[in-house]
Amino acid sequence: METSTCGSRRGLHKPAVERRYGGAFLLYHVIVNNVNFYTGKTFETEHNQGKIPDRAWSKLRTISDELCRKHGLSIIENPQLSKGKSHWEWELDKQNLSWKEQLKRAIDEVIKVSEDFEDFLAKCADFGILVDYNPDHKIDLKFMLAEQKERKPRAKFTRAKTLGYFYESQQIKRRIESYKYQMSHRPTARIIRTTAEKFQQSQGLTNWADRENMKAASKALNEMTASNSTLEELESAALTAFSQRMAAKSEQSALRKKWDEIQELLPLVEEVIKYTDIHKRYKSLMGKEQTKFGKQCAYELSEYDRLFAKIREIIPEGKVPSPELLRKQLEKIQEQYNEQSAKYDTAKKEADRLAQQIQKKRQSQKTLDRYLQNEQAAKRKKGQLE
Repeated sequence: METSTCGSRRGLHKPAVERRYGGAFLLYHVIVNNVNFYTGKTFETEHNQGKIPDRAWSKLRTISDELCRKHGLSIIENPQLSKGKSHWEWELDKQNLSWKEQLKRAIDEVIKVSEDFEDFLAKCADFGILVDYNPDHKIDLKFMLAEQKERKPRAKFTRAKTLGYFYESQQIKRRIESYKYQMSHRPTARIIRTTAEKFQQSQGLTNWADRENMKAASKALNEMTASNSTLEELESAALTAFSQRMAAKSEQSALRKKWDEIQELLPLVEEVIKYTDIHKRYKSLMGKEQTKFGKQCAYELSEYDRLFAKIREIIPEGKVPSPELLRKQLEKIQEQYNEQSAKYDTAKKEADRLAQQIQKKRQSQKTLDRYLQNEQAAKRKKGQLE
């Protein structure tokens, strides 16, 4: 038996169990009939809009998770900790370009250098973060990037809860303590901290650690200078590439909509043409002749009216285009769609390439920062011992 899991949104898990029988696949989904066979009543979610765990539809998640566990599939743990987001925001987050993503990244950096929560609030300004903290309010913590405020003076603060569970006040306090513990008990993987007692007692060990650290710092420096572009220039280029990608995708959506509209219209036009001459003949007659002709061709005239009404639902005004013209429009739309697809693919590749460079530069910068911090700390330690 092979298993697969369908996609999920906002924590609602939709499982599918896949079985193979002689090369064929069967997918089993959770299907709900919203009409009760006995009472005739329907399942209406708008009548049950309390807290999420108490809503009737939330029981579907429990059933889904049970089925997934039974078949060894993954489930979404603690779905309440995550918040749904738009496709635009999701795409921006992938490129680390959205205001929220930049804000979260900045908050993460402040957490790493804070001694406690009060120190965290005080140091936010140094990292370009505006903070609104009021422990007496239900919504006690809000953030905003100072740069965002400068560009858009009327911009509003973002609630910590909106950024995610780990950016709420209580969680920030826990993260500060957790990070301090990790830093004091576990050195980073790239830079060896030489302030420990064992390095002070062994010059050979210190020399080895210094060589390893210099190798890591040299490699990081090479990665930093591998591109002539600065981090800010790369981020700007990535944003441009992302904008081009989204513009191409938007154009594709518009072309696809036109394509679907013409595909729906074409068979109606081809069919209505069969009855157009009869309809013209009927309109040219008057009095008894028209009545007699109408009875003889009642079906054809009825079909013409039905088809023409459907056509007018698609194109309310103007002359009905010929099938030949519609086919030419389809060919043109296909060409335009292919052009936009090529633009989208090019922009996506460029955005992905830039994102990788940005990630490398950020990681290299962190390595150099850790190297310098370790060197300064080691010198201070040596001075204290001397």
